[in-house]
Amino acid sequence: MQDSGAPAHGIGADVQFTEQDLALVDALQSAPRAPWSAVGRALGIDATTAARRWERLTAGGLAWVTAYDSARNGAVGFVEVSSEPGAHHAVSAQACALPWVFSVDETSGEFDLLLSVGAFRPADLGRAVHRAVGGLPGVRAMRMQMGVTLFGEGGDWRIRAMEPAGRAGLGAPGVPSRTPYAVRTGTRGAAPDEAILTALSGDGRLGYAALAAATGLSEHVARRGVQRMLRDGDLRLRCDFAHPLAGLRTTAVYRMASPHRLLAQAGQGLTRLSQVRLCASVTGPHNLLVQVLLHSLSDIDQFEAQLAASFPALEIKDRTIVLHTPKRMGWLLDDHGRAVGRVPLAPPTEHPAP
Repeated sequence: MQDSGAPAHGIGADVQFTEQDLALVDALQSAPRAPWSAVGRALGIDATTAARRWERLTAGGLAWVTAYDSARNGAVGFVEVSSEPGAHHAVSAQACALPWVFSVDETSGEFDLLLSVGAFRPADLGRAVHRAVGGLPGVRAMRMQMGVTLFGEGGDWRIRAMEPAGRAGLGAPGVPSRTPYAVRTGTRGAAPDEAILTALSGDGRLGYAALAAATGLSEHVARRGVQRMLRDGDLRLRCDFAHPLAGLRTTAVYRMASPHRLLAQAGQGLTRLSQVRLCASVTGPHNLLVQVLLHSLSDIDQFEAQLAASFPALEIKDRTIVLHTPKRMGWLLDDHGRAVGRVPLAPPTEHPAP
């Protein structure tokens, strides 16, 4: 169900981010919950101006901060779906409505959808995918790879639009995570933690007083809970934005193969490339899934030349272009990448029989 708190749009489709807008996004990628005073200092503006600019971006669906579970807290899969002729859009819309399908990419190639899915246990995930996705009218074929290790994801990626000195003022630079998936399978967090996560998934910058009101916790308990979950790595925060309107109009998804002895080295090295937004080792015949953000299709050749020079043992087995992303981490996006609604993330409700 679409969240009633969806941003209202008063900004035209032809809008472009200003350099100041992108610097603000960069600042909140580095420190999603930093106070406006710290953000303003980092950008060389006052706190009120920073807050007003952010309000304009969020009101137009151009940028938002969201919260989500750590990869270690559940099983994650990447599902490629092939639709019957004429059924593509209907299948995509139905997949977007599923709360455990956290991202949907419409792609070129043999498969026309790539779904990122999650559950507490691999068995729950497998059953949900085969029944709920495989059973959708119009689905012709599908295949799923399970995530093994997450080397870097959207919360680690930076647009790099602000001065390095300003970023340093916001704290230690983010280090791409190397996180095994599904370390803590089959367990839910404590009820207060779940309530905090749910509230922050809609607005990751929610103040502690508002968070307390939304969760029924005291402000002190809410503050301690957020700080503990962030410290322990159970809560991830990220600032997302409308990539196409910022000039990043091409997303490519690669299936790559690395010799196992070099897999960790390749995964960590890839996440250091400015174009790489997602890098994970997966099951299946090709052990790396990599997503990159580029300005245009013409940048692909240059990126692949960079790969060949930096990772000579790495083989590109398949490349796919993302034609449209209608859903990212629970947020519903329009054709220009703007947030227009939200499907709150939740695990599959059905559990496998004992």
